[in-house]
Amino acid sequence: MSAIVSLVLLVAVLAFAMIRPRGLPEALVAVPAAGVVLLLGLVPPRLAVDRVLALLPTIGFLAAILLLSFLAGTEGVFTWLGDRVAVACRGRPRRLLALTFAAAAGTTAVLSLDATVVLLTPVVFATATRLRLRAKPHVYACTHLANSASTLLPVSNLTNLLAFSASGLSFAGFTALMALPWLVTIAIELAVFVRFFATDLTGRSDVPSPEPGPAPVFALVVLGLTLAGFAAGPLAGVEPAVVAAVAALVLAVRALARRTARPWRLVTEANPLLCLFVLGLAIVVEAVSEHLLGDVLRALLPDGEGLGELLLAALVAAVLANLVNNLPATLILVSALGPHPAAGVLLAVLLGVNIGPNATYLGSLATLLWRRVLAGAGVTPTLREFLRLGAWTVPVSLAGAVLALWCGLALV
Repeated sequence: MSAIVSLVLLVAVLAFAMIRPRGLPEALVAVPAAGVVLLLGLVPPRLAVDRVLALLPTIGFLAAILLLSFLAGTEGVFTWLGDRVAVACRGRPRRLLALTFAAAAGTTAVLSLDATVVLLTPVVFATATRLRLRAKPHVYACTHLANSASTLLPVSNLTNLLAFSASGLSFAGFTALMALPWLVTIAIELAVFVRFFATDLTGRSDVPSPEPGPAPVFALVVLGLTLAGFAAGPLAGVEPAVVAAVAALVLAVRALARRTARPWRLVTEANPLLCLFVLGLAIVVEAVSEHLLGDVLRALLPDGEGLGELLLAALVAAVLANLVNNLPATLILVSALGPHPAAGVLLAVLLGVNIGPNATYLGSLATLLWRRVLAGAGVTPTLREFLRLGAWTVPVSLAGAVLALWCGLALV
């Protein structure tokens, strides 16, 4: 009965988060569901408190990076980037696709996947439309790279942050091991996109490219220093959340002084309700892990770092992400792996929960958010095409990334 109740609560939370009737916040169901879990004793209160306290630095980072991404947008970073891409592509759709891959991969790595989905996707769509090129390959690139290009840095995805502390790796060590898988994934995805969207990437635009405006130097410098702070901060004992918060504070003060943003808008862009959703979801997921999936996953997940074992770990993670979404999947898998998992196995799991969600709409909340962004622009992607593209990209890119990870581990 405990397993059934836990699973029903998780399904209810995820279903509401995906549908979001009338745009209501995800926390509206997640927080009461967490309360039910505690009321029924499915998770001991002490354990729930420990989970919440452990997540607070991650939640703080999430709020800071969301605000930082918004402020970078108000500074014109993404508009400037879109103009530069439009000029550099010279009207050629394949070159535009390659440049979009570069922009989306860089944005995802530094500012996390939400910035790519919410802020870059509309710019890419507008750029392709302005050049009178077919926008489909380029906007699909945004959602795919929001997931698959989020493997590079511990700060690129909330899933990475949830697992980073258990990895036993430094910021630089994590990045070094994930750099080759990241590059391999992007290269494979680009090759598949060129083949899959061949008919959409023909011809050439004769529309004159817009003259890019002046570069948002101040914001770009702040973002550059932020990235350096992410790398150097751990050496001085400074958490990524602190680095992101300082950067967001600098741009927030500037925005308030220039009256380009109001105080209440800054609060809403930090999305405190999303943070509450993550905390509520963590408690519900703890119940599912304790009463249903924990033992199964502990039996399935390997503890060695051979190629076959890493492939198995990534496959289990990818399947689970597409069944219950990658955020709860990460929480469940990290709990199942225990406090001191082998670093290679944990990184393979992250490859699974980050690349695997490109297979279905359910795999990642970022994908659902991407659909809402496109719907706001009057574009509705088809489920059949999304699934077909996922079937082409996910197996080969996940296998290639795991192989690259195994090679990297062998060299350490």
